[in-house]
Amino acid sequence: MNPNDCSGRTLAFLGDAVWSLLVRSTLIEEGSNKGKKLQSLSIAYVSAKAQASFYETLHAEGFFTEEEEAVFHRGRNSGSGSVPHNTDVQTYRLSTGFEALIGALYMQKNERRLAEIWEKVRSIQEAGS
Repeated sequence: MNPNDCSGRTLAFLGDAVWSLLVRSTLIEEGSNKGKKLQSLSIAYVSAKAQASFYETLHAEGFFTEEEEAVFHRGRNSGSGSVPHNTDVQTYRLSTGFEALIGALYMQKNERRLAEIWEKVRSIQEAGS
């Protein structure tokens, strides 16, 4: 399937699952094995606030291609219907755009770029810890 045939919300739906799996599998591979600890560690990567922050940092560095930015905007601008009570609309839209980008890269089978984003996000997160 071609990501251009999908709505921004559909790409974000897929990207949410891909990102969550990437985060959780990495945490387990690194030796985390307690459910409560895994959950708290994963939140630092999968929460809307974290994803919005990752996008803003990478965007400011010029990390994304024009095509990736276009996919991000499709996801960010897609109507969501509702926003979770624990975040604001702007943060939620930024995270939705980030998830749409992840979903599009997954659909394109661009594992190399997904790995680059993941490694960059890991370095950002570790620097902030």
